[in-house]
Amino acid sequence: MACQRLLIWFPKSNAERPSKRHKGGAQGAPQAVVLDIEGTLAPISFVYDVMFPYAKKKLQSYLEKNWDTAELRSEVQQLQAEAKLDSALVGAKEVVSSDTATAISGIVKFVGELMRQDKKLTILKTLQGHIWQEGFATGELTADLFHDVQPAMAAWVSQGLKTYIYSSGSRQAQKNLFGYTSMGDLRGLLSGFFDTSSGAKVDPSSYDNIALSLGVDKPSQITFATDSILEAEAAATAGWQVALTVRPGNKPLPAQHSFRVIHSMQELVEPF
Repeated sequence: MACQRLLIWFPKSNAERPSKRHKGGAQGAPQAVVLDIEGTLAPISFVYDVMFPYAKKKLQSYLEKNWDTAELRSEVQQLQAEAKLDSALVGAKEVVSSDTATAISGIVKFVGELMRQDKKLTILKTLQGHIWQEGFATGELTADLFHDVQPAMAAWVSQGLKTYIYSSGSRQAQKNLFGYTSMGDLRGLLSGFFDTSSGAKVDPSSYDNIALSLGVDKPSQITFATDSILEAEAAATAGWQVALTVRPGNKPLPAQHSFRVIHSMQELVEPF
């Protein structure tokens, strides 16, 4: 199969929480940078035109090849639990079948519908991540970073600034993405990965959880870049510094907002 090239343009206690959302302002140099991927480090079309179709195309063969492994069986059980909750979705009733062929057929339909609806389920992202891992390892998928990402990350490392990823994609998928780029393995520029196991990206408590993991003295010592206004508001509510990213193909930002806007990662770590 011909190699598919991916172009990536990769923005507490109640007493400690700010009384209103932090929109920027002088907070001093950050101690950590946390980055979204889709619409911040990668174009929106990246997920829908390359990654989702690849996972959908490879899903049945992945299931058939790994059906008897303990890892996949655990994932199938989680999918079956989701199918019982969303029994009206296409393929849901087949997913719980005791017949292997029927169950695999149902999972292919059910997962396809979850992807079509862009569900952010952890089990869906985990399954996709395993399929993408094989694609990266075989060379069918290669990530080409947008020109501003690698230099910015390298500069932050040289300054002693730690950089993390927070994405709805699984941590394994994130690691694979940065491990197989046209510029080599860039995981050494990153200090860690967070996904929805830390909480929903639109929930302020998720950012509280991550701040605790990062060990900063104050949440304002974390700078977050995202293209999502809802994610920006959640992070700001948790006291983080926030910048909204504008990239080609992103949805227009709301006319009224007070967040800093950047067009390049090299603009991110500047005095707010």
